[in-house]
Amino acid sequence: MPPVVEVIINAGSGSVLGEETARTLRETFIAHGIKAEVHLAESGSDVVRLARQAVEGEADVIVAGGGDGTVSAVAAELAGTEKTLGVLPLGTLNNFSKDLNIPQDLKAAALNIAEGDVRTIDVAEVNGRMFINNSSIGLYPKLVVRREQQQRLGRGKWNAAFWAALRIFRISPFLRVTIAIDGKEFVRKTPFVFVGNNEYEMDLYNIGRRPALDEGKLSLYFLHREGRLGVAMLLFKTLTGGLRQWKDFEAVATDHLTIRTRRRRIRVAFDGETTLLKPPLEYKIRPRSLKVIVPHAET
Repeated sequence: MPPVVEVIINAGSGSVLGEETARTLRETFIAHGIKAEVHLAESGSDVVRLARQAVEGEADVIVAGGGDGTVSAVAAELAGTEKTLGVLPLGTLNNFSKDLNIPQDLKAAALNIAEGDVRTIDVAEVNGRMFINNSSIGLYPKLVVRREQQQRLGRGKWNAAFWAALRIFRISPFLRVTIAIDGKEFVRKTPFVFVGNNEYEMDLYNIGRRPALDEGKLSLYFLHREGRLGVAMLLFKTLTGGLRQWKDFEAVATDHLTIRTRRRRIRVAFDGETTLLKPPLEYKIRPRSLKVIVPHAET
């Protein structure tokens, strides 16, 4: 059990209540014999700055409190070091913590940090930018940009996402890409390319979950169909559980891949955030390079 932990909370996350949450966390950790240095970050750059400072500090455990973007930003600074990541799921989706079976309740998640086991997992990267869940080009990055535009107009997050999705569906964008895997190249015209840190489940009841985060593989997914019909069929196959069997959907496991496009810059999504990168996009897996606290394994 770590006697001291550094806690970095994204004050903009959906469940966060600022100083009230910080006080609750301090009291919860103290009850388990841990002194918690709690820092409230006001922005993404603030999260990164605090994480870098914590890596240089004496605490062995650094805790990220927020959504997947916040956890990813902190994990990027910890990967490859001897520091251990703790997770307080305070965002909207919290996919990373769910894949690791970390409790979604704040106090239970804090207890997990105090009493859980340390496990070493994989991270992935593209052009040096690390991610813990997935990265994509095409539909999803455009959806994120449109959603943020709607939010700036005053819409709530889910309402903004709905209107953004309608807009993207009308535009029906597609990409022409060359994908290089294991010395072979494939040219595809597709609405999206999705790269996961380890394999994602595709059956109806576990869609979007990862059974393991330490198998040392990237998972690549894309459609052969373009346009609105391809997107509509994707949604239908996903909802009916027939995605894996669909001939127009392709899934590949590898440890390295390259994506080329004629565009000078392309918008890329990482764990819910987006940025512009210059192709080619070089994706790599970094096996067992991140230590994270998870619940005790069942015996």
